[in-house]
Amino acid sequence: MKIILADDHALFRDGFALLFKQLEASATVLESDNLAGALNLAALHPDVDLLLLDLHMPGMQGATSIRQIVQTHPQLPLVVLSADENDGMVQQVIAAGALGFIPKSATAAVMQSAIRLVLSGGIYLPAHLVMATNGANRPHVPGKLTERQLDVLRLLSEGMANKDICRRLGLSEGTIKVHIAAIFRTLNVSNRTEAARVAHHLQLLG
Repeated sequence: MKIILADDHALFRDGFALLFKQLEASATVLESDNLAGALNLAALHPDVDLLLLDLHMPGMQGATSIRQIVQTHPQLPLVVLSADENDGMVQQVIAAGALGFIPKSATAAVMQSAIRLVLSGGIYLPAHLVMATNGANRPHVPGKLTERQLDVLRLLSEGMANKDICRRLGLSEGTIKVHIAAIFRTLNVSNRTEAARVAHHLQLLG
């Protein structure tokens, strides 16, 4: 496994790199202290599995930068790390295409769980935001899913893992992750269980 960790605080990078090594002992952690460096690493290492970005480091312009990165590297899962836990900011970066928002105040266990969730195809949100958005506003009438996204959603609802979905549909795992992220955003959910429940509730699977 290979990740890019971009943060302008060396102490935080050192701590998070150690944390990630505990999660995956053989992992390679590529570090940068600014956005330009992170994007250069992404270009040099197309096999990177995850991009972790500090929201307030040199070169970053909030959700605008997230949207640009997602457009340029659509198959690279992107997670934001930030001390800014404002709910509005969290919602902006997720809407821009980030697959997770990990507060720097989170415990090591929470950070590891968040990374596992994203790598398995989910979207991680801080617990307080999940609870706040898990009420009357869910489920809402979703936007239109493409035929391929419906195929992925159908298999996801059957409990298939990403690798099994890849084999069934003849797609790469990176492409499947992109489809799953799009499904989650469209259905306004943050995990597979919620996606399956909303899909059945809205009778999306026929």
